[in-house]
Amino acid sequence: MRIERISDTKVRIFISYDDLEERGIGREEIWQNGRKIQELFWDMMEKAYVEVGFEVVGPIAVEAFTMPAEGVVVVVSQVSSVTDEEEEDDEAEPAIDEEIEPAELCFAFHDFEDAVRAAHALCPKFSEKGRLFAYNARFYFYFPADELTESEQESVAALAEEYGERARTTPAVLEEYGTEVFSERAVGQLCSKFPFAE
Repeated sequence: MRIERISDTKVRIFISYDDLEERGIGREEIWQNGRKIQELFWDMMEKAYVEVGFEVVGPIAVEAFTMPAEGVVVVVSQVSSVTDEEEEDDEAEPAIDEEIEPAELCFAFHDFEDAVRAAHALCPKFSEKGRLFAYNARFYFYFPADELTESEQESVAALAEEYGERARTTPAVLEEYGTEVFSERAVGQLCSKFPFAE
């Protein structure tokens, strides 16, 4: 188990599959909230406190994802407490919600052929757009916020979702842990390099 402190309120924990096996935790159990997983979590928090001084105080947010060869990465963040009065203020200011909502688009495809099919559906109108990543045996089209207008986002989403789905994996995870196949013009490059015949 390896722990990195990202900031004052966030730590990243790397757990190998060997670590899990030593605790009697199978890969299929990782996403279950059983006793072993809870014990593992609190062991991680204790180790985080001892090694990097990260103390759990109040509410936290936990993100976890797997890396095929290495194991599991867990990111734990302290979440600021929000009073009822602050919640009411937030509801009265829709601009805050607008900032929270991401304008970028990310789609996941179960195999490479689906990504190619999606690219051909998006060509030629969007041939200059997009980045392509490979991660966890899936392929991801990522469209940064500044690449598409609102109407273009709707068009891209309608076409891409015929072959894939909105990705739960964040672009930040893809950039750090995934493999970038095409850094730009992913739609056009897929179409030109992989001609598709119905």
